[in-house]
Amino acid sequence: MSFLGLLAFLYPILQFVGFKIPKKPNYININKPLAATGFLISTDFILFDRENNCWALSRKCTHLGCKLNYHEDMDILECPCHQSRFNVETGEVIKGPAEKPLTFLLVEKRQDEPFYVVTT
Repeated sequence: MSFLGLLAFLYPILQFVGFKIPKKPNYININKPLAATGFLISTDFILFDRENNCWALSRKCTHLGCKLNYHEDMDILECPCHQSRFNVETGEVIKGPAEKPLTFLLVEKRQDEPFYVVTT
């Protein structure tokens, strides 16, 4: 078999090398309005609703993946493992060792139940 014949045979197979099936989105319904504090802490994200602006940030630290804690008094997210700190409005790193910002999640705010739909 010639090189071109082998290449013609392998080409359809090689097209799929490295192909990944896209991840299906996960929709999380929040069936109650947020308290006066303007935030809701979930297992995987923190939802904020302030001054007609609504957003959610992942609680997974971009350094080693530890679950972030929200310090309401300082209005920051902090990693308990290595004390990386993140801005709650932008997700940007305030203090390392983390270097990458947090992941923003899509949020749909509604007038009735579910009041919020977060896409992870």
